Amino acid sequence: MIEDLLPETVVAVEAHGTDDTGHSPLYPEEEALVARAVDKRRREFTAVRSCARRAMRKLGVPPQPVLPGERGAPRWPAGLVGSMTHCDGYCAAVLARAGDLASLGIDAEPDGPLPDGVLSAVALPGEAERLGRLAGERPDVHWDRLLFSAKESVYKAWFPLTGQWLDFAEADIEITVDPGDGRRGRLRADLLVPGPTVGGRRLTHFTGEWTARRGLVATAITVPHT
Repeated sequence: MIEDLLPETVVAVEAHGTDDTGHSPLYPEEEALVARAVDKRRREFTAVRSCARRAMRKLGVPPQPVLPGERGAPRWPAGLVGSMTHCDGYCAAVLARAGDLASLGIDAEPDGPLPDGVLSAVALPGEAERLGRLAGERPDVHWDRLLFSAKESVYKAWFPLTGQWLDFAEADIEITVDPGDGRRGRLRADLLVPGPTVGGRRLTHFTGEWTARRGLVATAITVPHT
């Protein structure tokens, strides 16, 4: 699901369901982070790190702990960039070599409406207007949830490049639909604050892709070297 949204240079590993059979055990330093966590949190934490270690193996990198850094962003082995996501019944981790991509971010959410009041906190007026048009054309996708997911992916790609917070209102996201498949398409996020500098050029926008299937919406943002 996630792999279809990313270039071939990215390795993706995902897991569906809540069965933790086959998940690699946590390292002691990871175990310490969830020692007092509820069972659901422990399962998600373990499952997504198991995906990350399988992705490391695919890239020929020895599996190692994935610990949170500043603002909770995962700290990846030297020479790698990556992202993780988890929601009820699903988790995924993606990795690429730093020479192939500057950054990337993924997010998956249940394909259902956002809780009351969340959209008004997330969407800019122009975004809300575009969501209304999309809902009229394709009511089978929860566009409010998709926008939220896209904002999360944008932030996950932004933070490793800047080390700074990005507010929901600081990226204006346009969602377009694939004419041949109404349940996937493209994303463009115009940055409303000064963007990161990559390869000597300041970025003004990020791009990516989205899909809605298997009861989920998923988004991915990739930042190439310029």
